Formats: sequence, structure tokens, C-alpha cells
Amino acid sequence: MQFSGSVEISAPRDRVWAFVIDPNQVGPCGPGVESIEVTDATHFRARAKVGVGFISARFVVDLEMVEQIPPDRAVIRAHGQAPGSAVDATASMALRDGPDGSTVMDWSADVLVAGTIASVGARLIEGTANRMIGQTFDCMRARLEEAGALVSG
Repeated sequence: MQFSGSVEISAPRDRVWAFVIDPNQVGPCGPGVESIEVTDATHFRARAKVGVGFISARFVVDLEMVEQIPPDRAVIRAHGQAPGSAVDATASMALRDGPDGSTVMDWSADVLVAGTIASVGARLIEGTANRMIGQTFDCMRARLEEAGALVSG
């Protein structure tokens, strides 16, 4: 499955970049994320509970930041497993200056789901994934814009 989009965030690019490459900042914005463990500057592990339809699974996901071109572009690769299910994903994001000091994040993700979770069907998985992506970006935008209001106020 492939996902992509653009998100405008009312914060300068350097602040958005610092936020999105910090697993401890961006990690809690992922729906169902229970913990983030940073191994080193480019590797981390997340534990998350994900529900698709009537199936719920607790995933352990190993993530690697495979490319960083500050403050413009990053690529992350993920492999996660839960009992009877697995997920592999590659996601990229590019930041560019938006209007009035904002930042536009263009993003894309290629996701492969296998096992029990995959058995519920692509349409249900896509709907759940789109909802989770929306929640993630809403959280990121709120945290970054709130931080900006605190800095400028």
C-alpha cells in the first residue's frame, strides 16, 4: 500500500526538522505508541498497540533513519512484528518553506502488511492507516504550533 500527502505546519523549518528527527518528540504522536527506545542516533524501537477492524495486535517495530539531509529530507525504514502479523515500511519526507514562515512537509510511505492483520482486507487497513496518519500529523502540528506560541508569546 502506498500513502502520500502534504501537511502545512505553522512553524519554521528548523524547528519542524528538529521535531521530526527526534524519536522522543515525534514517537508519542503515533496512535497506540506505548514506548520509544532510542538505540543510537539512527536506530530506535517502538512498541505500539494497533487495532484494525476486530483484530488488535501489539507490535514491536525496529526503525532506522536511513537518510538525512538536514533540514530538507529524511527517509526511515521500519520492520515490525506482532504475534501472527508483520509490517514493513519505508517512509520519506521532504520539508520546504511555506507561506508566512510556515513549513510544508511532503511525505510518502510504502507499507507492506502480512499475517493476521492483512487478512482483514486492504480497504479496512487503508482506512485505519489513513485515520492514524491524520491523527499523527494533527498531533505533530499541535505540538509544533503550541511550542511556537510559547516561544513567541
